[in-house]
Amino acid sequence: MTVLALRALGIGDLATAVPALRGLRAAFPDRRLVLAAPGWLAPLAELTGAVDALAPLSDLDSDRAALRKAATSPDDPAGLGLAVNLHGAGPRSHRLLAELRPRRLIAFSCADSGHLDGPQWIEEEHEVARWCRLLDWYGIPADPDDLTLRVPGVRPQVPGASIVHPGGKALQRRWPVGGFARVARHLHRTGHQVVVTGSPAERPLAARVAAMAGLPRERVLAGRTGVDALAALVAAARLVVSSDTGIAHLATAYGTPSVALFGPVPPSRWAPPQDRPAHRVLWHPAGGLRSIRVPEVLDALHAVLELGAGRRSGLGAGYPAHGDQA
Repeated sequence: MTVLALRALGIGDLATAVPALRGLRAAFPDRRLVLAAPGWLAPLAELTGAVDALAPLSDLDSDRAALRKAATSPDDPAGLGLAVNLHGAGPRSHRLLAELRPRRLIAFSCADSGHLDGPQWIEEEHEVARWCRLLDWYGIPADPDDLTLRVPGVRPQVPGASIVHPGGKALQRRWPVGGFARVARHLHRTGHQVVVTGSPAERPLAARVAAMAGLPRERVLAGRTGVDALAALVAAARLVVSSDTGIAHLATAYGTPSVALFGPVPPSRWAPPQDRPAHRVLWHPAGGLRSIRVPEVLDALHAVLELGAGRRSGLGAGYPAHGDQA
């Protein structure tokens, strides 16, 4: 019998759903667990250790043929026993799963879709806690601290790198490019192997940061790392600095010292667990991302490196003057 979990989103979304996926795996150890998510996330799904197969679904409007095929596998004549909505509050995601005719649907209550079972959606809830609470309502325990991913089998492109990641899908969540360039320049001048990462579409942005920081062209890895290569890079990295985006969650999953710059979404929704001091968030609720200054970021990086167990610490001398702004 198949269990189908829907999470057709990005890297950070999958990383924050790991505790829920592992809760499902533990609750149904003998059932086939299929994750409906974008196909390019297949390597990351494998690193959860919880998923048997991935049904490629890039978004809720995608062709659903592959999803239907995964839910009615010829090797699984019992059909779809359970559908789990780890995607949203509905109604579109609820209806997508209901069309597959599962024997049971686990989802938040949504009158518009006709699903009156399940707990109520809480908009301000932390993303990890949200899905653990959903499963708990249905009697399935999940540990919100169970965020660690397996280390990929591929060799990291730059072992021990200090990763600067200036991009992110949401433009309003990006710290100004000049700030990232100043941080990258300081790290480079104090002996760090700085690399600049991002998606293929973000390669021009990454190249601009590298050029402003005085980095060699080969240090621009944006567009040159699949999700498994990016995970390997983060797992072996010295540190990660980024806006609130997927790579910050990979840093949490691998215990890599990190600083994430938040805004406008508050860290209460997406931040690392508070009991992990090697991961810091910076958030200025009044001034927004542009009010976060370069020295503040460097101070935070210094702190997480000092606290990163078993990792090299210290940023070196030569902090910019405190008037140096992003």
